[in-house]
Amino acid sequence: MKQQSGFSLIELMISLVLGLIILSGVIQVFVSTRATNSLNQAIAEIQEYGRYITLRIQDELREVGRYDINTTNIEDSTDLVLESSFVLRQPVAIANDYPSMATLGSTEGAGSASDGLVVNLLAEQDCTGNRFNATAPEHLHIVNHYFVENGQLKCIGYNGRYLRGFSGNPTPSAEVVLLDGVDNMQVEYGLSADVTGNDGRVVTYVDASELGNARLANQQVVAIRLALLLKSAPINLQNIANEKVRLLSEAPVTLDQQHYYQVFTVSVALRNSLNYVGSAVL
Repeated sequence: MKQQSGFSLIELMISLVLGLIILSGVIQVFVSTRATNSLNQAIAEIQEYGRYITLRIQDELREVGRYDINTTNIEDSTDLVLESSFVLRQPVAIANDYPSMATLGSTEGAGSASDGLVVNLLAEQDCTGNRFNATAPEHLHIVNHYFVENGQLKCIGYNGRYLRGFSGNPTPSAEVVLLDGVDNMQVEYGLSADVTGNDGRVVTYVDASELGNARLANQQVVAIRLALLLKSAPINLQNIANEKVRLLSEAPVTLDQQHYYQVFTVSVALRNSLNYVGSAVL
């Protein structure tokens, strides 16, 4: 009769160690795959959000400074000549432009804080879809205010006629969220030389704090450059070194390792302002 024997204690321990090594490798592959999938999903979402918001911002900013007094169906309860002059001369608003709301205007954020952008245009509705009791397809002076608050890019629309102290609906639109996951927004303004006798080319870019001096120098905003820093939902990026990014001319900022970040920049020529500068109507 043959003698039966099982694994020795040493063989059993070796088998357990080998099993643990294999299991550890499988777990590592699983964790790495899940992290990679999370990162790829975050990248795809951020790129899709960035594509959407840049296209929307471009479309809306191209209309800034527009006032077609001779060809547009305009609600005419106010002096259209004066209104046209205001919109054409001041496509980008700064503080004290509006008697009914003197603090409203484009702002330069303190330090690395987000900027605020306020623009004038002639349109059927504001950035929220509000018509301010105008009858379609009537146009009127619209003021749009873009800003970042609590990680969201938001917009509020105003009736420009009310802001300037004339008749109009005094109630602004309820703010709407244009995009979630916005960490920062920076804006720069392309200035022409003196509006008399130049072709409207950008000679310099400035921030909102310099727009008042630019007006005194008879310069016009003919382009807007806007940068958005978008961030994903929380994910684990511990294996990726902390990176720094720069938005326009701002100082670099260090990013955390709990989100995926990407910068989107758009430069928009204000065609209506270019036409105004070219005509030198003062």
